[in-house]
Amino acid sequence: MSPLEPFGARLRRAMDERGPLCVGIDPHASLLTEWGLNDDVAGLERFSRTVVEALADRVAVLKPQSAFFERFGSRGIAVLEKSVEEARAAGALVVMDAKRGDIGSTMAAYAESFLRKDAPLFSDALTVSPYLGYGSLAPAIELARESGAGLFVLALTSNPEGGEVQHAVRADGRNIGATMLAHLAAENAGEEPLGSFGAVVGATLGDLSSYDLAINGPILAPGIGAQGATPADLSGVFGSALRNVVPNVSRSVLRHGPDVGALRTASDGFAEEIRVAFATV
Repeated sequence: MSPLEPFGARLRRAMDERGPLCVGIDPHASLLTEWGLNDDVAGLERFSRTVVEALADRVAVLKPQSAFFERFGSRGIAVLEKSVEEARAAGALVVMDAKRGDIGSTMAAYAESFLRKDAPLFSDALTVSPYLGYGSLAPAIELARESGAGLFVLALTSNPEGGEVQHAVRADGRNIGATMLAHLAAENAGEEPLGSFGAVVGATLGDLSSYDLAINGPILAPGIGAQGATPADLSGVFGSALRNVVPNVSRSVLRHGPDVGALRTASDGFAEEIRVAFATV
């Protein structure tokens, strides 16, 4: 697949061929310990390479959490670079979970770190925070379009604290989360088969029928597994937008390591549950 092909088109194909499951690469200190690894760069590298080896040839998306690599400094970033490279080489799309958000030249620099085609950390998509105003994301949107990458914009997140910002009501009567969804729908207008600018919407939020989730773009849905949501909940949360949902599972798969076969079995189990849930709609 050419990196210049829009992310939405590449994601649609990967979801159709492999199913929509996204698995996080989240090397928490506690998970390293559960795997019998030291909480150091060697443990980080073993953890990340094992997840990539087990899953990159079968899931649509892998989502490394940048913070767990950054805490080890430059050596941790080097492990992250290698993990991204190897995951993409094996056919998985990589969504970098970095939740960057700033203004002007600083936002442009963040975008160049993850969305410029020749950057060491170039990823197929990047999570971003719009809470300095949606317009602050313009440098990332522009570079994503240029490189064939995508963005996932925080809209309705699964953490309880998010509501104080995302549910705040604007003067026009629409809340902030709904406003972000409307911006994304405009960004993706006319794109086929799927726009490249997605939303992050928690799978734990219950009935979202009061929100217009028809953004013509992907919806990254964290919260399955350890946070309490199940694949069977997805249709009730996302309704008619379900086909474009990318369900994310992290700890509930990762805790089965370091055995590669056990990681694959756990991932395949979630993938089958998701397939069944999607087939009912």
